[in-house]
Amino acid sequence: MSYTVESLHRFPVKSMLGEDIDFSLVTPAGLAGDRAYALLEPKTKRIGTAKVVRKWGPLFQCHARYDREPVADGLTSAQITLPDGVEVSTDAVDIDSTFTKLLGREVRLINGKQEGLKLESPALGKVPESDDDPTVDFPVVNGFFDAMAVHLLTTATLRRLSTLNPSGRFKSRRFRPNVVVDTPGEGFLENDWVGKTLIIGSDLRLKILSPAIRCVVTTHAQGDLPQDSSILKTAAEHNNANVGVYAMVQQSGMIRVGDEVVVSS
Repeated sequence: MSYTVESLHRFPVKSMLGEDIDFSLVTPAGLAGDRAYALLEPKTKRIGTAKVVRKWGPLFQCHARYDREPVADGLTSAQITLPDGVEVSTDAVDIDSTFTKLLGREVRLINGKQEGLKLESPALGKVPESDDDPTVDFPVVNGFFDAMAVHLLTTATLRRLSTLNPSGRFKSRRFRPNVVVDTPGEGFLENDWVGKTLIIGSDLRLKILSPAIRCVVTTHAQGDLPQDSSILKTAAEHNNANVGVYAMVQQSGMIRVGDEVVVSS
């Protein structure tokens, strides 16, 4: 069975809104330039995540993009549009003070691996009762990703969720995938891809490792999408809070919108 790449998405700065792209090089580090930057709270060694709204909520109102295509083995500066519409560059000399002011405490913009980083998160798979619900710290072990470097989602899953909850707006950007695969019908199709290999285009090979368990970020307002706790509740009730799958890169290659996607055992 073969499908098609419907859209591609990249997020230059962790927990900021990202950009739609037409193509990208994909290596074991993910799409070139994806999650290349993150905000760090030096005092706690925690990196910024929209999972904890009371601390990092403004990040989800920022929009990051590249002016030129990033390379896999180097760093390209990104442009960030702040909540007030002001644009700043990641290489601006005052970038740390800009985000310290935005967030109301000392933070730094970082890139590259550092030891001892932590990611604070509410319980996965459920909507917190309040902003003060207990959180736990996870070690940051794979760049600035929560899990694997590539996240895929099918249109069949989005249609299934929409059928289960017609009042919810199940747009792909709620789930922040890298790759949306156009598939027929409806159902949690990619659940059956775990353990299999996807052949995309002429070179790229992705090994599907696990379902992607979702968190409260999927319920947050972004752009024209409203705050909606039913998004996560629907996924939790009908698919163990999983939406999409995580993959590792078996063979690097280019990916483009319109590429054929073949599921291979």
